[in-house]
Amino acid sequence: MLGELMAWLYLHPEMSCSVTELARQFNVSQSTVSREADHLAAAGLVREERKGNLRLLRADLTNPLARPLTELLALTYGPAAVLADVLPPVDGVDEAFIYGSWAARYSGEAGPPPRDVDVLVVGDADEDDLADAARSAERQLGREVNIHRVSAAAWKSAGDDPFLASVRSRPSYPIVEPGERS
Repeated sequence: MLGELMAWLYLHPEMSCSVTELARQFNVSQSTVSREADHLAAAGLVREERKGNLRLLRADLTNPLARPLTELLALTYGPAAVLADVLPPVDGVDEAFIYGSWAARYSGEAGPPPRDVDVLVVGDADEDDLADAARSAERQLGREVNIHRVSAAAWKSAGDDPFLASVRSRPSYPIVEPGERS
């Protein structure tokens, strides 16, 4: 539970979350969240604020560990980890990549926390199955997941599709690699 809590706070640094909201999010008791929050606050990893009866928590980005911790949490609990669980079981996914701002952050480009996750799926996967996978990922990540599907032929083509040219020219992070599925 501690990892999930830290990931939620550090991967949503723009938000303050109440103990009640977090308990609901992780389907645990408020006392469990409160106990873990006490440990994180004592370590200087989260900031606390009181508003009436609410205890609000947010990542303490002034801590020297904030950046490396955010990077670690993004890799272990973020979009790459979640999508690696939900996309491979979908029939017709030959390849899948995160592109856009999340891929840029994974590659080390500075910038604000991304608001959504862009995913390119190569293959002939059913759009409804991909939408179900996106909704599942959204529930876990608390961010919109946009899946764009292209055929294998279009992806392999050196055509003049401006969208694919843009995706190819920018950082991407592989989720499903060619030949990975059996």
